[in-house]
Amino acid sequence: MPVHSNKALTVLGLGDMGSALTRSWLAAGYAVTVWNRSPRRAPAGAAVAATAATAVAANTLVVVCLLDDAAVRATLDGIDLTGRDIVNLTTSTPAEARALSEWITARGGRFLDGGIMAVPSMIGVADSGAYVFYSGATELHEANAEALAVPAGVNYVGADPGFAALYDIALLSAMWGMFAGAAHAFALIGKEDISPMAFAPLMVAYQQAMAGYAYGTAAQLARGDYAEGVESNLAMMVTTNGTLLRTAAEQGVSAELLTPFMALMERRVAEGGGKESTTGVVDLLRR
Repeated sequence: MPVHSNKALTVLGLGDMGSALTRSWLAAGYAVTVWNRSPRRAPAGAAVAATAATAVAANTLVVVCLLDDAAVRATLDGIDLTGRDIVNLTTSTPAEARALSEWITARGGRFLDGGIMAVPSMIGVADSGAYVFYSGATELHEANAEALAVPAGVNYVGADPGFAALYDIALLSAMWGMFAGAAHAFALIGKEDISPMAFAPLMVAYQQAMAGYAYGTAAQLARGDYAEGVESNLAMMVTTNGTLLRTAAEQGVSAELLTPFMALMERRVAEGGGKESTTGVVDLLRR
């Protein structure tokens, strides 16, 4: 019989993240049953199940943290999920999460998807800033709120099971853009007598100052007016791009991290958006 206690759960997957999650629940006094696809040392104190089916049968709350959507389906295929609360913390796409929700529900389970906004070392650490987006069955989220809050902060973003993955990937996409800009900047100074250690604080401060730009973009998208209140318009930015490209050439640095966005900016200007901010590029991407 499964354990229905709010202080007991199952974790499927003992990679770095799954192990960190397990340790956080054990430290909080939870009884944790674990299973992993390949032999791997389980965190001390966890009960190791011989099969995934045995692990799922042990508890009502089942947290899944595997490689990808295919691994989740392969692991749960053929297992009785009746009455189980399946919380999927495997990185996936919105469409995969929605399809998996239907798949789990058709097998008698309830489904909640999660997007972890942290690395393993942040899990279970107070004030680390770690949190998890959750979306899906509202009643499942409410019933397991205490347990879900143990490893990291909780941000429930709605009943649509695809929203957690969408929030997760949207923020990660923004992060890659920031990383790309940082890589280009470090490459530009690389041949000069400029310390990257001294330059880094300047870059961080500037990126933090520019981060508020997102609020302006959001407001313009909500209004549908991309030109109101614009101080540095897109036409001016496109002209400035020439200086960025010439500098990269002078420094012997490839501009390949910059040119895709610059091309979109030029396209928007050509279509009549020269007086706008860069918000119009969003529309180009959505076509």
